[in-house]
Amino acid sequence: MTIDGKLIEKSPTQDVTDSFKKREFVVEYAENPQYPEFLKFELIQTNCQQLDGFEVGDEMTISFNLKGRKWNDPKGGTKYFNSLQAWRLDKKSGSADTPPPPQTDEGWMKEDFSSDEDLPF
Repeated sequence: MTIDGKLIEKSPTQDVTDSFKKREFVVEYAENPQYPEFLKFELIQTNCQQLDGFEVGDEMTISFNLKGRKWNDPKGGTKYFNSLQAWRLDKKSGSADTPPPPQTDEGWMKEDFSSDEDLPF
């Protein structure tokens, strides 16, 4: 899945165990700008460093997986948890540090067609 949003918060990387680390961040998702949603994502393991190149306020595209798990608590109840696990972050064009698109020679588009002398009617 992929969505576009604006980075609102980013947390430092947490070492959960000796072999597992994660990093959380919050994005403002405005599918309907009148009612924006604030979504918390997580990056895990080597993906945590992807967030280093982003600043709060940057527009980004987030590629992620929707994860869910079931947990049986000691009292015999069952609980369900969901997470949004990001695996790729891309800056949207126009964000800081994004280079401008390459210039191309499109001289054929600069021809002046304002004269109607050649028109067959």
